[in-house]
Amino acid sequence: MKKYIPLLDWLPNYKRSNLLKDLIGGFTVGIILVPQGMAYAMIAGLPPVYGLYTALVPVFMYMILGTSKQISVGPVAMDSLLVAAGLGALAITGIENYIAMAIFLAFLVGSIQLVLGVFKMGFLVNFLSKPVISGFTSAAAIVIIFSQLKHLLGTSIEGSAKFHQLVINAFQNIPNTNIYDFGIGFAGIITILLFKKWNPKIPSILIVVVCSILAVYFLRLENYGVHIVGSIPTGLPSFKLPEFNVDKALDLWPMAITLALVGYLEAISIGKALEEKSGEETIESNQELVALGLSNMVGSFFQSYVGTASFSRSAINGTAGSKTNLSALFGILLVLGTLLFLTPIFYYLPNAALASIIMVSVFGLIDVAYAKQLWTKRKDEFVILFITFFITLFVGIPEGILIGVLSSLLLMVYRTSNPHFAILGNIKGTDYYKNVNRYANEIINRDDLLIVRFDAQLYFGNSTFFKKQLLKEVKKKGLLLKAVILNAEAINYIDSTGAETLAKVIREIHQKNIQFYIAGATGPARDIIFNSGIIGELHKEYLFVRIKEAVAFYDDPTTIIALRDKIAFQNQCKG
Repeated sequence: MKKYIPLLDWLPNYKRSNLLKDLIGGFTVGIILVPQGMAYAMIAGLPPVYGLYTALVPVFMYMILGTSKQISVGPVAMDSLLVAAGLGALAITGIENYIAMAIFLAFLVGSIQLVLGVFKMGFLVNFLSKPVISGFTSAAAIVIIFSQLKHLLGTSIEGSAKFHQLVINAFQNIPNTNIYDFGIGFAGIITILLFKKWNPKIPSILIVVVCSILAVYFLRLENYGVHIVGSIPTGLPSFKLPEFNVDKALDLWPMAITLALVGYLEAISIGKALEEKSGEETIESNQELVALGLSNMVGSFFQSYVGTASFSRSAINGTAGSKTNLSALFGILLVLGTLLFLTPIFYYLPNAALASIIMVSVFGLIDVAYAKQLWTKRKDEFVILFITFFITLFVGIPEGILIGVLSSLLLMVYRTSNPHFAILGNIKGTDYYKNVNRYANEIINRDDLLIVRFDAQLYFGNSTFFKKQLLKEVKKKGLLLKAVILNAEAINYIDSTGAETLAKVIREIHQKNIQFYIAGATGPARDIIFNSGIIGELHKEYLFVRIKEAVAFYDDPTTIIALRDKIAFQNQCKG
């Protein structure tokens, strides 16, 4: 049971010395979580209270089932924007129907994550490469920032998941700006940035929330058109099953899969980053899928929408000194206290203050440094990043992720179909054989011998490339060439097409009266060589462990044969 419920493993061994640290860390995160949760619910197009609901049951479920000691789950900006983009594309009338669809979407996302975890499919997230994630998150962050302009300017701006449309809509409504809303939002941004630079440990978000509430209350700014959160339902979310509907599921499943993978990737990447700092590794990838899945599924029964790990809150959790998952319980208690007793206080919270919190929080997702790094060192991956960024920004978020993943896969296929093909030579005075292009001045050149290395598995996608490159090098050597040695150390697999191609190549080279040797084949590759037609063309005496043995056999076959006979005789004697 400890394997499936990690709480049973760490709770009985809990150290009392960690209690104060977890208490401080949990309450610190909770102080941030309350205004953040309300702000992120607004991004998702939901009433602010649903952000608080998402900070209850899902957080509790992760505390029981999660394997990371520092991750803080709940509502996050990225998933909230995806929810808004996905539901915004559907023809949903009325806020009640919109809320119902958001809750049903959380159930679908959780179901997908749970199924992936049970069947140990966590590796699927590897298809979301870092350039795709960086391009997607950077573009999504810009869309989130501009989507908050309606609250910052205090005017009605039509929403959109497309950057250019948001900019056009915002410019058209600038004349309608409410100067008081803008002043509150701008002051909030400056305050958070200044405190972050001066002392990041100071809860600047809480300061903005408290000050803006006091300003609206005492100055009666709502009379000047300042938009406030208004009434928030007091009390805990009730138990209610999501409204199951096959047609709705068919509409939502592409977005649900996207949210399931993106949410899982966020949790794993955040957890791994925090583990590197702490030096303690506890995360188990497939259990994380189960934990997130059940968090979203059970959470949907209590009116929560999709949640996952938050980088900012997780970082604060670690910085505040939290040692175990118990810190999440104290954060939950703070949210419970807010829902039961403090919601009237948030009546006067201006939307512009929440917008300032969102804008500053997501600005850090724009990763310019990584884009510059790829531009300098890996332009092919920069193209993937730029394609994902451009499509996400101007076409749509789901389309950006999909095209980014497809672009990454195409790049991977291109690389594997055109792998590195090296010509090797012996470095003077050593037994080493290296790339002649890298060690040109130290290599012994031999016109009668061609040594090549193929740095990939040999399969249907690159077998033609392999054959062309090898025969091209054979032709370059001319009539003086007497032997070819294939260094197969990097060939970890040969499929049926690759085996057939290699056998044909060996046959063609033999027809030119040139000998062919294979050196350094790994165990799996050797098995395929013996179980396919390759060994029939090669003969096992031309299969060597190292290049130098193949060269020695070519130079003096009798010496190697004698050595092999001696080893065989010694093995018989031992037997």
